[in-house]
Amino acid sequence: MAALETKEGPGVTETPSWRPRQARADVHSMLRVDQAGEYGATRIYAGQLAVLGPRSTATRLIARMAAQEQRHLDVFNAMMVERGVRPTLLQPVWRVAGHVLGAVTALMGPEAALACTAAVETEIDRHYGEQLKTLGDEDPDLVATIGEFRSDEVEHRETALAAGAENAVGYPILSAFIRGGCRAAIALSKRI
Repeated sequence: MAALETKEGPGVTETPSWRPRQARADVHSMLRVDQAGEYGATRIYAGQLAVLGPRSTATRLIARMAAQEQRHLDVFNAMMVERGVRPTLLQPVWRVAGHVLGAVTALMGPEAALACTAAVETEIDRHYGEQLKTLGDEDPDLVATIGEFRSDEVEHRETALAAGAENAVGYPILSAFIRGGCRAAIALSKRI
């Protein structure tokens, strides 16, 4: 077997990050699922804000997080167009499911709405972490975007927890249910 070539220069040695017979990251699938997730998040927040209205103590927090999620969605939409990636065929399902999840948790009260945020963001943090590990240094633009957005998602989770998410009635069950739904949505959006 031939030795792996490296590029060398004054003070520089570059070894390629990908080698033959080594799996490459499926960037199209990553973008598709990330865009679907951000779309779902905007729908969850829309449902929550529609139910909570302007008088809820959680409205200002949720509106701020919703604006960040919309920015994330806009960035992923642009990246998908630039790279020729089609969105998931399940987007109409996520539109309805996200809005319903947001509305139902808001009907349960502000703490339940925040518990929804904490649960979703816990799964998104885990998901983005897996993507960053898979990408390595393969796609620097996508790595930077995911890294930035992951920081925002962690902030959302911490904000929700600090605002009383864990005080929601049935928090452990509600959180487990929502996290399981997120994992299922991620798996389906990767493939469909």
